[in-house]
Amino acid sequence: MSVMVQILLALASVLALLGLMAVVRRLAQKLGLNAEVQRKLMHVGTGLFTLLLPCIFPDRWPVYMLIGVTMIVMAILRLPRFSNGLGAALHSVERTSYGDFLLAISVGLCFLLAGENTLYYVLPIAVLTLADAAAALAGTTYGTKRYVVEDGDKSLEGSVVFFVVTLLVSIICFLFLSKLPPSNIMMLSLMVAAFGTLVEAQSWRGFDNLFLPLGLLIFLKAHYFSSLAELAVLTILFFAALVSFGVVGTKLGFTKHTTRVYVVAVFLLLAAAKLQNTVLPIMVLAAHGWARTASPCDSKYPDLDIVAALGLLGFGWLAVGNATGWDAISFFGVSAMGLAMGLTAVALRTIPIAIPLVAAVLFLIRIWAVSLNSDQSNWAEPLTALSLVSLAIMAMVPLFFPQLLQKNRVSRLTLLAVLPPLAYYIWFIAGSIGDGFVTGVVS
Repeated sequence: MSVMVQILLALASVLALLGLMAVVRRLAQKLGLNAEVQRKLMHVGTGLFTLLLPCIFPDRWPVYMLIGVTMIVMAILRLPRFSNGLGAALHSVERTSYGDFLLAISVGLCFLLAGENTLYYVLPIAVLTLADAAAALAGTTYGTKRYVVEDGDKSLEGSVVFFVVTLLVSIICFLFLSKLPPSNIMMLSLMVAAFGTLVEAQSWRGFDNLFLPLGLLIFLKAHYFSSLAELAVLTILFFAALVSFGVVGTKLGFTKHTTRVYVVAVFLLLAAAKLQNTVLPIMVLAAHGWARTASPCDSKYPDLDIVAALGLLGFGWLAVGNATGWDAISFFGVSAMGLAMGLTAVALRTIPIAIPLVAAVLFLIRIWAVSLNSDQSNWAEPLTALSLVSLAIMAMVPLFFPQLLQKNRVSRLTLLAVLPPLAYYIWFIAGSIGDGFVTGVVS
């Protein structure tokens, strides 16, 4: 298929999305459909279309172009001029949600990270499309037993529907897209359904559109080839962690919702990375707990914000590494180290003499993690100067500019933590590519 044809197909896909919005709005006006039903109709329609992307486009770049253009269109539809027209099909729900943007991002990341394995792409997107919509509509229509999530609630009936639909979708996908024995298919399907239900039940502000498919993809990549016994042990450990975190989290002042979110976050970290590379991210969670107690901020849900920040950091660096072919785990470590430093500096603002000691400990932990990583992961090492610069920035900002962190603390510290390693990563790769180009021209 020619380049021009693929570009035209991508643009036609965006027009089809706008056409679907127009149809949904027309139906809503004629049939009196509420905002949630409109949003889920759009969700299912776009989700079913994205399942066909590997079949429509022989190359990968048109998919990324399509996603980029779609996100621009969705941003425009959020403007007041359009929000009551076509945009109402997506944005007319009362709660704050970034689900439309996160859906587009998750499709792109799943498409990138799945590689040539169709199962890794189709199963997570199918679950997000079908199970999530079924659960939302069942909960809205029949839900009577509610549980609190952030500033809203969800229904037990919706979660049960999500589990059943996910189980069926998983079994079908495994049967058609894998060669696993029936016992493994059943165990994996049960685990996907249970884990997916927990992720969906604990998500907020539309973050299930990101965490659900990417969480399932990471789980599949980590445990697809696990034996039946290993899967059984993993299941036991997961639910044991859920119970134990609930007990400890309550004593530390976390809500039940937050403790369950933390379990999901730690589980995904352990599934996606080697043990040594999860220490600094887990320390971020601990540092946040310390900072919010020692110096509360004005953020409405800081405990959930830190999990979202870690998720975006992890998924972001994973995607960057896969897209460029240059492993980014060391840079993820620097980002996590910096974020832990920033949060600790917030907690120790009244005892600044202790901050250098914490910085030294974090620096040594990163050195230890790097020593256990492969040469392929350590291609950019040593990152000593970058690490020291990151630690210095993250320690000084809370000390000298505390007013900047009174609102949106987590997002601002996360941005500060990621900028130095991201800039260095881009500079390093650009330099390597440039050197290779010059060498090729000279030779």
